[in-house]
Amino acid sequence: MKPTPLLRHIAALSVVLLATFLNFPVSAQTCQTSADMNAAARTAITNAGQRYFGMAAKNDAAFLKQSAIPTLASDFGGIENLIKERQTDLVGAQATVKNVFLLDNEQGTPNTRAEFYCGVFGKNGQTANSTAFYLDNLPPAKYAVVLLDATSPKGRTMFSEVLQLMGTDWKLGGLYIKSAQIAGHDSDWFLNQARQYKAKGQTHNAWFYYQEARSLISPLPFMSTLATDKLYDESQSLQPADLPAGGKTIDLAVGGSPFRLTAVFPEIVGSDLDLVVRYQSTNVSNTNLAYQDNLNVIKALVTKYPEVRDAFAAVVARAVDTTGRDYGTLLAMKDVK
Repeated sequence: MKPTPLLRHIAALSVVLLATFLNFPVSAQTCQTSADMNAAARTAITNAGQRYFGMAAKNDAAFLKQSAIPTLASDFGGIENLIKERQTDLVGAQATVKNVFLLDNEQGTPNTRAEFYCGVFGKNGQTANSTAFYLDNLPPAKYAVVLLDATSPKGRTMFSEVLQLMGTDWKLGGLYIKSAQIAGHDSDWFLNQARQYKAKGQTHNAWFYYQEARSLISPLPFMSTLATDKLYDESQSLQPADLPAGGKTIDLAVGGSPFRLTAVFPEIVGSDLDLVVRYQSTNVSNTNLAYQDNLNVIKALVTKYPEVRDAFAAVVARAVDTTGRDYGTLLAMKDVK
């Protein structure tokens, strides 16, 4: 389940969880919550969000593409694949608009960081009535975020849209669809498991499960709330120094040769929680060599961190070359010898 890009021209999205919002600088960005908006603006945004959900639920990618901003419409394959992959969660689902936000970046400066603080913040930062969005390289314009819950017999799915105002129309600028549960387990379950792993001294498993707990309560990767901030604060001291993070790579010994890992993280694959490892490779074009490298990296990773055997259904290794091309291999944990 991979979120599609917010906009083609957004180079990076990141969540920055601040310990305090005291005296944060006044910026060109402003945010209105649903309660702050006038009725006409709220209705227009809500209606657009519900209309686009209806198109996705009917797998009507053609009409959805016509309703997208030009930069997204020109590269719509990711949206089409996402909708197709999540049809079983969307067909027959009852959608409820959970929240809407109006983000005004019309006075923003291109190629800089845009920060939107929505709702009421306290002296120590986030409150139960606040939300923050952090985006890099967001072009000047008005945007809206629509958060919907789609409920079906399969469970609750978080369906989130980013819209951009073009003329008088709210066009689709980005779409994110993710389950609120994994195999029937919600954020609270993963948080409880993380704390148990922490108590056992299994800090790697604890770190990964805290990450998943945060993911399951946040519909968007560039959004923070009081709940995500609390989980961040609780887990931050557990971040293992021997895992790649923040642009730092680490070397993993594989058969006497170092393989440079760029990321290790949990990811939902089907109904399972798997562990994904990305590493630098020069063998992507040779799939036979890349496949063997992937298997060797998986085995070396599990050997180095044996605790992950009990926490994940499989390991996915992705060899990535300098152009960004990658080659992936999934190996069930029971088959890692």
